Amino acid sequence: MKAVVYKGPKNVDVEEVKKPEIEKPTDVIIKVTSSGICGSDLHLYDGHGPDGLGTILGHEPMGVVEEVGDAVELVKPGDRVVIPFNVACGSCLNCVKGLTNMCLTMNPDAAIANYGYPGAGPYDGGQAEYLRVPYGDWACLKLPGEPGDEFEDDFVMLADIFPTAYYAAELAKVKTGKTVAVFGAGPVGLLAAYSSMLMGASEVYVVDKSDKRLKLAESIGAVPINFTDGDPVEMIMQIRQNDKNLMSSLRPGEEKVLGVDCAIDAVGYQALDRNNSEEFKPNQVLMDIARIIAPGGSIGVIGVYSPDPAGKDENEKQGYLTLPWAEFWFKGVSIGTGPTPVKQMHVFLRNLIFNGKAKPSFIVSDRIGIDEAPEAYKQFDKRDDVVKPIIKFH
Repeated sequence: MKAVVYKGPKNVDVEEVKKPEIEKPTDVIIKVTSSGICGSDLHLYDGHGPDGLGTILGHEPMGVVEEVGDAVELVKPGDRVVIPFNVACGSCLNCVKGLTNMCLTMNPDAAIANYGYPGAGPYDGGQAEYLRVPYGDWACLKLPGEPGDEFEDDFVMLADIFPTAYYAAELAKVKTGKTVAVFGAGPVGLLAAYSSMLMGASEVYVVDKSDKRLKLAESIGAVPINFTDGDPVEMIMQIRQNDKNLMSSLRPGEEKVLGVDCAIDAVGYQALDRNNSEEFKPNQVLMDIARIIAPGGSIGVIGVYSPDPAGKDENEKQGYLTLPWAEFWFKGVSIGTGPTPVKQMHVFLRNLIFNGKAKPSFIVSDRIGIDEAPEAYKQFDKRDDVVKPIIKFH
């Protein structure tokens, strides 16, 4: 079968590899119909991830069940399914607690397992024509409809970025009427803004440098903030200070809480230095969030933070960053972080889609064949016009 294989920094290729087979009675083999390329894949592509030469990439697959192991009872060949990026057993202590993002049994080296990422277990990725799915009864979310229908691009978002974005809003404790600042207008950032609106946020600001991505944010009702035009924190504060309804509603002293109630970091450690856009500054977004978050506010950090072998110094290489902890402490903020336990939201977000309440596919910019994947990675890495590429299999 064909698969997208990591060959080194800035280098992926499409290769013929062995088609997966049933290895355990709980396995399922799916024939992939759509598979997303994720911003997390770019960490590896850019050389900011672990050494993973030869890795079959991809952790956002959906498709049709082709074969099941003898112990699989809940899905059958022909079922249309989407697979969470978490690989989990469903029955260890963490899984029972709902922490399927931190399964204790599927990776001998750490309490985390994903498809197609070095260090996250020995699992081939889903940017391939077929995928082996361990513990298929747990993993496979059954979907209505037929491959290639009007829901195909929406349902593939359930593998990772729609649950991840919704989880980011949950970490930030978004609720009806709250104000939200989302840093990053990539796929997760845009869907975090979208999820915040689904939760009833009264104002959502989205910070990025790409005009195309910010126009997408504006199209769903968010306020675009381009940080190349100035300090994004000051720009958000100025907008709020110019809001006559807001300002006329404040009593003396309440202007001190003009910051936002909720903030979401959808960028992570590959944040750009706003004073030098050619360089990364891993703590840039967190420094900005410390300034814009209101006292008592909540922060969701869904952007990836990890050791960076390409870091500028030993601290960055170890993943140690300087944070404005005193400011966080004095403001009494809460901070939620970590990879997404997709299964917690899987069913509910699926139902929002097929009942017409959510259409996360508005972010999809490119639909490509697998042979176009190397060029798609190259263009996606520019973080501008290519917002969300999906590999289509026919």
